[in-house]
Amino acid sequence: MFVAPKNGAIVPDTQMAKTDSSFAWRQIVSPAAPFLEAVHLRLNQQIKEFDQGVEGYAEYALTGQGKQLRPLLVALGANAAGKLNDDHVTVAVIIEMIHLATLVHDDVMDEAEIRRGRRTLAANWGNELAVLLGDCLFAHALKLAASFPTPEICRAVASATNTVCSGEILQTRLRGNFNLTMAEYHKVLEMKTAELFSLSCDLGACLGGASGSQRAALREYGYRLGTAYQMYDDCVDIFGLEASSGKTLGTDLMKGKLTLPVLLLRERANEQERTKLAALIADWQPEKFPQLNALLALHGIMKGSLEAIARQLDAARAAVKGLKTGHVELTRLVDFLAQQTQTISG
Repeated sequence: MFVAPKNGAIVPDTQMAKTDSSFAWRQIVSPAAPFLEAVHLRLNQQIKEFDQGVEGYAEYALTGQGKQLRPLLVALGANAAGKLNDDHVTVAVIIEMIHLATLVHDDVMDEAEIRRGRRTLAANWGNELAVLLGDCLFAHALKLAASFPTPEICRAVASATNTVCSGEILQTRLRGNFNLTMAEYHKVLEMKTAELFSLSCDLGACLGGASGSQRAALREYGYRLGTAYQMYDDCVDIFGLEASSGKTLGTDLMKGKLTLPVLLLRERANEQERTKLAALIADWQPEKFPQLNALLALHGIMKGSLEAIARQLDAARAAVKGLKTGHVELTRLVDFLAQQTQTISG
């Protein structure tokens, strides 16, 4: 059903491709390359569905794809339970469109200028247009979800979209809160990132005819992998290099978002260091990075952050260990992210 692209597997973006891991990204996506190409083509076809005056902005947003992680998870979920079909392509397009809509809105809230190596939609055309375009993407995704003959898919997509947006609201409300707990941080991660990972795995399995236990295992896998991935992304924002990450760094600190490295530092610091850290965060400027980096290094926060990510990845592996099919490919993706965490600082 799916024809492989002439040039082979989908080419990943610079950040995910840069690795010495034996589980190279190309090896992971190659088996799903025909499916990912079909998703890519179907997503591009959606551009024509927008009003002619909006079409150019929609094209800019929808052609800025990166790793296609969520479509890949749809494919892996399907393969763990049955076979891929055209409905899987539609679901992957829906989820990817929702994801891209959240990125458009994120860049507005974070005042980010660079995303995936190019200027953000907001940086090019302003916040008002970006917010409205993100709304259009959400609405179009839900319209596609409503095209399924039963309401289950649309209901699941709408619920997940609600959760993602609620997670963003919660994170925004908690900005600048130096007393943020690790439990609150995890809740935000699960809502704003892990939810779509879990949805991708679950709907891939659902449309593949999976049993209830298979779907539960894949949902848990998605939650754990998504949580680990967001932790990884949060660490890149502090420890990474802008040239290799392809996006504006330090935006979490600028917006007063306390993420994994800062929370670990607050736990390990003495009273005097916590006071200094609170002052740095309260009036954050990029030139304060050397002071923060000194505290992070003093308390081994990089190592602690990687250990926290590793615990989530171990849980993801355990979730699908009992699956009769597909667990090897799912575990390979976990192992790849584990390797990527070792290259955060370039």
